[in-house]
Amino acid sequence: MTAGRRLAGGVKVLELPKRLLVGRPLRSERLGETLLPKRLALPVFCSDPLSSNAYATEEILLMLSLGGLALLQLAPWVAAVVVALLIVVVASYRQTCYAYPSGGGAYAVSRANLGRNASLVAASALLVDYVLTVAVSVAAGVQNIVSAVPVLAPHAVAVSIGMIAVLAWMNLRGVKESGTAFAVPTYGFIAAVLVMIVVGFVRILTGAPAQAESAPYGVVPASHVTGLAVVLLAMRAFASGCTALTGVEAVSNGVPNFRRPKSRNAADTLAIMGGVTVAMFAGITVLALTSHVHLSDNPARLTGAPAGYQQRTVIAQVAGAVFGGYHSIGFFAVQTFTAAILVLAANTAFNGFPILASLLGHDGFLPRQFSRRGDRLVFSNGIVILAALAGVLIWVFQASTTRLIQLYIIGVFVSFTLSQAGMVVHWTRSLREPSATVSMHRSRAINAFGAVFTAVVLVIVLITKFTHGAWIVVLAMPAVFLLMKGIRRDYDRVEAELRPRPGGVALPPRVFAIVLVSKLHTPTLRALAYARATRPTTLTAITVATDQDASDALLREWSERAIPVPLKVLHSPYRDVTGPVLEYVKDIRRGSPRDLVAVFIPEYVVGHWWEAFLHNQSALRLKAHLLFQTGVMVINVPWQLASTGEPGAGAP
Repeated sequence: MTAGRRLAGGVKVLELPKRLLVGRPLRSERLGETLLPKRLALPVFCSDPLSSNAYATEEILLMLSLGGLALLQLAPWVAAVVVALLIVVVASYRQTCYAYPSGGGAYAVSRANLGRNASLVAASALLVDYVLTVAVSVAAGVQNIVSAVPVLAPHAVAVSIGMIAVLAWMNLRGVKESGTAFAVPTYGFIAAVLVMIVVGFVRILTGAPAQAESAPYGVVPASHVTGLAVVLLAMRAFASGCTALTGVEAVSNGVPNFRRPKSRNAADTLAIMGGVTVAMFAGITVLALTSHVHLSDNPARLTGAPAGYQQRTVIAQVAGAVFGGYHSIGFFAVQTFTAAILVLAANTAFNGFPILASLLGHDGFLPRQFSRRGDRLVFSNGIVILAALAGVLIWVFQASTTRLIQLYIIGVFVSFTLSQAGMVVHWTRSLREPSATVSMHRSRAINAFGAVFTAVVLVIVLITKFTHGAWIVVLAMPAVFLLMKGIRRDYDRVEAELRPRPGGVALPPRVFAIVLVSKLHTPTLRALAYARATRPTTLTAITVATDQDASDALLREWSERAIPVPLKVLHSPYRDVTGPVLEYVKDIRRGSPRDLVAVFIPEYVVGHWWEAFLHNQSALRLKAHLLFQTGVMVINVPWQLASTGEPGAGAP
């Protein structure tokens, strides 16, 4: 029988490209070197909420425009409520950073205060939303790139998937390295937008306000809206504007990645992000309204627009109006950094998802592999899975931001609500302790208000987005919840099954040893020697006769060498190797069910990946079948060929 050959050299072959892509592995004790200062934590954990300013105002205006230009007067009020909500959520999550410095955000808070099921609901919401964050952010960024380079439009899906691959690669290299790489686009976007806002406000104060290119165009209402319909449309606009809050929880998830004092630095980073986001969102909204940006989800409803008019994004129209045209340096700066930050906004999810998955893996609700750090001290498995899932979403929805955005933020507000409700329970318990302080009452009030506010918003978002695609998320979250429960049940079942019983494991009465033989060569002799050294009750060498002449030659050579182990020939009229060996082993087990069968398999270890394709793999298939046989042990006896380069390889 031909021995299996193991591709040990494949590890060496893959090592070089892995090191070129990811970098040298870091020792565990160097984890402290990867911790982030606030200046790098901001681009790493806050790129998503910061980048939302590029489309949050646009989403509000798009929804209100369904009722015509008259409803745009509601935009300031809708934006004001979004700003208030953002301030409340940031204040609430600052409390979480101090109360749960080990990270985990909504999952950790819910697990500690609301129970297992609530924590899994929060986790499922966050996992789904992190995947959507990557898909939406990349699709929006590519949309801006396509606006500047229309020739790329047919390749939007491929470009998006390529962007996701680059983001995954950067994060696999390490949190600190990705933070350094993403700092320039993030701070460039902040600077470009703030300069645009300052210049725009100066123009307003000097009596020369900017005028958007779409200002002369009218908008035909999609339908006649009055009374309750106006309220519902305003609620829908508010729900769309709440995209400005996505990613806020990522800082509380990643507290362990901050430099000491971890909680204070994380809370300070949240406050900085909140202040910058409010300033940018409010500024862009004011400039969009004062420059009279008019847009529609359907260009056909724009009246007065020339034939073939390509509607630009709100931030592009504002930048063009403020800086004096679409060929100005200011416009190109804003658009360049906007496209960059929208793509890099996915980095928030690339940090939040792996950390959350690692906690779930540690608790047994996801595969344990998610809880282990990779070569660069990041949770590599989570990064790879997130990239793969986001890539699938991009492909299914054809990189359409309009379609993907409808699935967005449901999970965000589920986790917001559960997190703040959990913090209320946390502070209530703390207030019962003798060490309770007055500040705890204030903290509980902040979180209670946050819980009520986000719960109301969750209801609004569900009502207004459900029929527009959010039902997919409503189904996906329970599916992820049930998957995690099933994984935990399996871990619990296996653990209970493997728990040592009283008295331990009994020794087998007898051990029947079998050595698989294809040819009489050095690896076979070594396997025979090792099998004899274990001193089994019986030892038999077996070969499968798929070629009668070869079998006869093997028997003669066996006899001539006087090998002190009997060789048994199993006949196979259909030239199958696996079946006769399995049947032979089963016969032994049927005759002695309490005894143990030990199967020794000689294996070649090759040094080059292409060598594996030149050798028969029948022993590997046989080994896979034997592993499912009760009372059977499989022992590999490796033989390193000279091509492996190992000292002494290939020598007897």
